Amino acid sequence: MKNLDKYRSLLGKTYDGLLLTSPISRMYCAEFNVDEGVSVISAKGCRFFTDSRYIEVAQKNLPDFEVVMIDRKYTYFDAINDAIADFQLTTLGYEEAYLTCAEFADYQQKLHAKLVPCQQDINAFRVVKEPWEIERMKQAQAITDKAFSEVCTRIHEGMTEKELAAELIYCLYKNGAEGLSFAPIVASGPNGSMPHAVPGDRKIQRGDFITMDFGVIYRGYCSDMTRTVALGEVTEEMQKVYDIVLQAQLAGIAATHAGVTGQAIDGAARKVIADAGYGDNFGHGYGHCLGLEIHESPNCNPSNDKPMPEGSVSSAEPGIYLPDKFGVRIEDVVILTADGCIDITNSPKNLIIL
Repeated sequence: MKNLDKYRSLLGKTYDGLLLTSPISRMYCAEFNVDEGVSVISAKGCRFFTDSRYIEVAQKNLPDFEVVMIDRKYTYFDAINDAIADFQLTTLGYEEAYLTCAEFADYQQKLHAKLVPCQQDINAFRVVKEPWEIERMKQAQAITDKAFSEVCTRIHEGMTEKELAAELIYCLYKNGAEGLSFAPIVASGPNGSMPHAVPGDRKIQRGDFITMDFGVIYRGYCSDMTRTVALGEVTEEMQKVYDIVLQAQLAGIAATHAGVTGQAIDGAARKVIADAGYGDNFGHGYGHCLGLEIHESPNCNPSNDKPMPEGSVSSAEPGIYLPDKFGVRIEDVVILTADGCIDITNSPKNLIIL
């Protein structure tokens, strides 16, 4: 089934049309990314509106849509209202999570149809990935694996976190990235105790742990990966903490399969860390789903008491963070199956000492 057909299956209940304003939903629906535009989906027809910068690419790549160009005289509001009239629509589902208050006020005032929130309905389709989506995510993960292997050869004492982040970004694009899932995290030494540290001017030193969290976009789909490496040498405590985090991740992966709650998966990893005496040093959730966005629902965290669905794709990323000392996080991405999960991150997880 095409994604467009999935969206159309929602029509006729709470709303008879969909107004897609976010690039994420437009891409999912059309299965192709046009940087700017608005779509109207109905049972009688589908239209995609964009301006002169993107009209040609839209016409060539959106065969299921009537592509209409807007300009300063024929605005998005004009085009949407024409679609409302032509398709005889009375109610439009809109993406409340992606509109500002000002944008919503404009749509509500100028459109000739009632607006009804539909975010939860349309997002639900993205939880379970189609085979072709999985293939794109595998390719994205392969790019991160290659980049990690290469960037490890570039790390040296005296370089700053910012310089390492720049090298990492170069390696990601060099190996096939079409974009970044998020701004990479590079944290060395005591900065590693901050899970989302911003790369700074600190110079990497011998004996540091270095945590790198990064991902790419490939044909619209995200990857995500974290590795913690050491430069030169590690202390007994550093090795101990690293081993605990690795065992926690392996326990979480072993517990991961469709039908298990996100809470239970998180709990399997969290127990390893807590039993080792570091429970207070693991504050974030064990994992989050990803796809067109780097953070999607559902999550493998203490709050999710719902079964995880087969075909969803989740991160597996426990960590231990010791303020003013160091931090360790190890992250893979897994596909949930009926009887387990498939780990699509292939970089080594044993502690690498450069």
